[in-house]
Amino acid sequence: MSELLQFTLSGLTMGAIYSLVAIGFVLIYNASEVVNFAQGEFVMIGGMVAVFAFKAGIPLPWAVAMAIAAATVIGLMLYAFAIRPAGNASIVTLIIITIGASIFLRGLASVLFDKSIHKLPDFVPGGTLQMAGATIQAQSLLVLFGVGLIVGGLWLFLSRTLPGKAMLATAASALAARLSGINTSLVIASSFAVSGAIGAIGGALITPVALTAYDVGAPLALKGFTAAVLGGLGHPLGAVVGGLLLGLLEAFGAGFISSLYKDAIAFVVLLLVLMFLPRGLFASAKVDRV
Repeated sequence: MSELLQFTLSGLTMGAIYSLVAIGFVLIYNASEVVNFAQGEFVMIGGMVAVFAFKAGIPLPWAVAMAIAAATVIGLMLYAFAIRPAGNASIVTLIIITIGASIFLRGLASVLFDKSIHKLPDFVPGGTLQMAGATIQAQSLLVLFGVGLIVGGLWLFLSRTLPGKAMLATAASALAARLSGINTSLVIASSFAVSGAIGAIGGALITPVALTAYDVGAPLALKGFTAAVLGGLGHPLGAVVGGLLLGLLEAFGAGFISSLYKDAIAFVVLLLVLMFLPRGLFASAKVDRV
């Protein structure tokens, strides 16, 4: 029983981060139909900038704020200098552009920072807690709480604010949104900025638990994309559910089978979903791209 609880908590912690990456995929895809494979690099930037800012003597809250700001700016730059100039390029071309951006950001991080593995101190004191024989890290609870706040805040933003409604309108029909007077270019740029900020928050939250390095972005992008496809690409709630499910599958696979297969689970899940459930778990919802 204690092992099951331990694996469940571990899976939910990592699954929450996968959910944030998946939400980044969904936001950008809904607004622009671009599948942004540089999304994982936003998580890497969040962790690495926070680590090096903290090592430079900046208080931890400000170091995290700097990391979020850096990822937000990079998200805007990705749109302004890579996606927007491509115009009406094909989906395959846009995917290649985002993959190239991911490679560039990874290489830049290895030069600006280093190639070592880094860790941030826990955000909250208390270390670990004991529950039913399982050891729970306080930071893991903070990760789950933080992701819940982000998801709730994003829902309020999309449903209760004019910029959020403009983003939903653009997702439903970019042409109709433009005819209604919405600046769709600004909306798409905002989706890249918000996705960058969300990714950076996830990177900062998980670094005390799972560590970070310049090359963590690519596997996170794969797992975030798998979570988004599992939930139904374009469905925000599906992204959250898909991320949590993927995290649990990884934890149970590593715990009950072998940790050697942990990273392969995402590949297997992606293949199975594309073969048998290509529209994802939330395919029954009557939506086009929202």
